[in-house]
Amino acid sequence: MKKLNSPWSLRLLSLLFAILLFAYVNQAKLFGAGTSGNNADETQLTSNKTARISVPLQLNVNNTKYFVTGYPEKVNVKITGPTALVTTTVNTQNFKVYADLTKLGVGYHKVRLYEDGLNNELRYYINPAYIYVNIQPRKTVEFPVKAQYTSSNIADGYYAGKPVLGTDKVKVTGAQNEIAKIKNVVAQLSIPQDTKKTISSSAVLEALDKKGRIVNVIVTPSTTSVNLPISSGNNKNVPLKFKAENGASNQSYSFSSSVDTVKVFGTKKQLKAIKHVTAYVDVSGITSKKVVTVALDKNLNEVSGFDPDNIKVTVKPE
Repeated sequence: MKKLNSPWSLRLLSLLFAILLFAYVNQAKLFGAGTSGNNADETQLTSNKTARISVPLQLNVNNTKYFVTGYPEKVNVKITGPTALVTTTVNTQNFKVYADLTKLGVGYHKVRLYEDGLNNELRYYINPAYIYVNIQPRKTVEFPVKAQYTSSNIADGYYAGKPVLGTDKVKVTGAQNEIAKIKNVVAQLSIPQDTKKTISSSAVLEALDKKGRIVNVIVTPSTTSVNLPISSGNNKNVPLKFKAENGASNQSYSFSSSVDTVKVFGTKKQLKAIKHVTAYVDVSGITSKKVVTVALDKNLNEVSGFDPDNIKVTVKPE
């Protein structure tokens, strides 16, 4: 016991314990590096990551009764959590952000946003956390369509005839107070500067108020085709004749219209050659007196355009 209590004995024991402690702490390095890969995997699994995702905002609302405006189409979500879980969530986006409007009525409301589907191990922050919405009674109305274009882009000495639209009427859906603002629904046709040829293109349909501003509604369909005949200023009035198409071989028809002459546009050569305009009337299925609308075909008549280019015709089987 005396030997153990001597200063040198205590120093020797302290050194021995220090060596053992050092060996214990650094055993992975001292006795083999084979476990270092597992440690790296464990570090990766337990490390955290932060990511930001832009996701569509969904509304829980009675869409047949109400129309909602004022909300953003997308919101940003900041998520933080285990690296592998965050990466999977960013790639799949298998969650949603929504606003519950089912218990709200007509008017302006401040609404909190919620998430559904995020893993419980993830921390998240939605930006914005609240939105402002305007809930109004839903209404659908039918409107006529007219073409709108910049006439100053037509070259000097050339004339635009009546535009032919792929659709004459559209359905407009929106909040009742927005529908009341609509003055016109127009097909916005783009015309290049100094245009000298007929324009055939697709045009976006827009609902405008009395000041020409776009009204926040849904137009169905959203586009239509537009044909705008453009020709030189040469024109002349010629008589209009009707010809039956697709009629029964043993049936004859008589035609009448309030329009008996039309203005024809074209080159001097075209105008010199044309003596009358033929309107081809489809009489298939007509067994009694009926009023139909006939479109004048510039290609069949070999001219640039007509004014008017649609004629109402009374067809009577004889």
